[in-house]
Formats: sequence, C-alpha cells, structure tokens
Amino acid sequence: MRVYNWIFAVPDFAANLLTIIPARNEAATVGEIVRRVRAAVGGDVLVVNDASDDETSAQARGAGATVLDLPLRLGAWGAAQTGLRYARRNRYAVALTLDADGQHHPEELPRLVSAWLASGANVAIGTYPQRLSKAKRLAARYFHLITGIGVQDFTSGLRVYDRRAIRTLAAREASLLDYQDLGVLMLLRQRGLRLCEVPTPMSQRRSGGSRVFSSWPTVLRYMLHTTVLCFAQIGAGRAGARA
Repeated sequence: MRVYNWIFAVPDFAANLLTIIPARNEAATVGEIVRRVRAAVGGDVLVVNDASDDETSAQARGAGATVLDLPLRLGAWGAAQTGLRYARRNRYAVALTLDADGQHHPEELPRLVSAWLASGANVAIGTYPQRLSKAKRLAARYFHLITGIGVQDFTSGLRVYDRRAIRTLAAREASLLDYQDLGVLMLLRQRGLRLCEVPTPMSQRRSGGSRVFSSWPTVLRYMLHTTVLCFAQIGAGRAGARA
C-alpha cells in the first residue's frame, strides 16, 4: 500500500485535500477512523456530526478532526453535502468521503486516489461488489437499465471528488436529493462529469444496518421514489438540451 503514499507527500496535493466523514452516533468508531485517515493520507479531516446524541463529536475532536455539529439531522447525504460545501468555501481541490462505521478502510485511500488520478475521472467510487445484498444487486441492474449508469455499488459513500465535482454537489440543486446515490450520480453526469469505479476491500458494519435495504417493502418504496427522481432528472436534462 505504501507504494501509493508518494502522492500525499507532495505539499500542494496534501494541502488541498480534505477528508470528509459524515457521522451519526458513531462514538465507538469515529476516533479510530479519524486517526487511521490521518496516518494514511494526512491532510485535513472534517467530521460532520449529524445531530448525534452520543460522544461522536468529542471522540472526533480528540482524534484531531475538525468537527461541524449539525443542530438538526440531515441524513447521510445532507451531512456529506455540508462537508462538500465546507470544502468549496475553503478552496480544497480534492475531497475524500468515507463512512465512520468502519466499513471503509482508510488504508485503502491512497490506492483509491492513485486510481482516480490515473483514470482522469472527476469522481471515483470505491466499490466492493461482494458485499452487495440481493436487493442491492437487483436495484443496481434496474437503475442501470433506466439510466445507463453502470456503477455497481451506487450507494457507496467511499468517494473521491475533484474541484468541479465539489462545486456541482455543493450547489442548491443537489440539496433536493435524499440520498448520495442515483440522484447524485445523475446530476454529475448531466453536468458532463466523468465517473469511475475502483474495486476496494470493505468490512461489514460493526453495528446498525442500512435504512434503505433493511427489508423488501423498504426496498420497493426506495426504488419507486428513486424511479420518479430518475425520470424527472432525465426529463429535465432533455428540456435543458432543447433550450
């Protein structure tokens, strides 16, 4: 893994890099994740505390992160977008995002960034198809059919964004999205940004579970909601092309 660490030794690169970690009630893991991120890539680490009612904020600060405490719960995407707005306001050129629950391995970030740089894409998504449930596989095939976006793990929060992607997702238009999945990816594609996937090892959640894929009724509601969003964005994109 250390073969990739030369990237973060370049002063201009490291100084313009922000790692964003959305977190809600992750006191048990967030401090460890922050320390591992700092050891793996250096740079600045921002934890967006999504109105936690445990010690998430204190643990993150104690590990050396800057913390934004949200007064109201915004959800995973709202917290991530808050981090991206912080990145834009403070003129970071690159933003990394990962979860605070231990699924994503901070030690993989150098390899993810290296693959992103080699691809020439605006956004890289770290994916681990082996972890996908039947529900996620079904949803991925369905949404690929109606959108043409071939990302296997479209819910993965392990990502690299360049400055253009940061600017796009920090905009008000992206605030209307509920999740960091198809709506975000479609918006990026509509703006002409390129996406790539990077196979990346991941672990199972240490606690909790997916609120979207927790049961088949929940999955069906999510797919219906997202289908409406997909067709609305497709229609908006075509209308914009005619204007």
